[in-house]
Amino acid sequence: MMSCLFCEFKVKKHHFKYVLWLCACISALLVSACNQNQNCDVPNVGGATIGGDFSLISESGETVTRADVITKPTLVYFGYTYCPDFCPQDAANMARAADLLEERGVDVGLLFISIDPERDTPEVLKDYTDSFHNKMIGLTGTPEQVDQAAKAYKVYYSKNEDPAYTEYLMAHSTFTYLVDKAGDYLTHFSFGTEPEVIAEKTAC
Repeated sequence: MMSCLFCEFKVKKHHFKYVLWLCACISALLVSACNQNQNCDVPNVGGATIGGDFSLISESGETVTRADVITKPTLVYFGYTYCPDFCPQDAANMARAADLLEERGVDVGLLFISIDPERDTPEVLKDYTDSFHNKMIGLTGTPEQVDQAAKAYKVYYSKNEDPAYTEYLMAHSTFTYLVDKAGDYLTHFSFGTEPEVIAEKTAC
């Protein structure tokens, strides 16, 4: 690279220190870019299409579409408020990641989409999401609306009823999806991914 610079621009001898400084700066930038790319590796989904438009009911009772609620990079999670374990932990991790990103000047949206519309009314969802973060928006809908949204994100869920219990549980996949401001899929995080990891990759 040094010889090319001398040939192309006929650099004079007293500019030698400047050229060395320039090369050092470029090298530092290249190393930084490589490190950033390593930190920003995303899962390969094999060409699968994840995400899409939906029509759901917000926690305020309004019918909304993807364009209404996704206007910036957003973390999207499918769960239910009666979930005893996975959902509260992932919702808390999303909320903590949002706080970490805010400290870095990155604004991110948070969506919690219910897969249990029978019990998760807008009012129930609002109380639930508010307990985690004021940015988190809860979405529900008719069974058909929820099913359409879940299928768009390749979410598995099913109702498990046990006669021995008065309440039922929902079996479901536990991915947190990151989408861009247009609602297009960027990457996803598995259950229990630390908030610091979510924040780091979201900031990329």
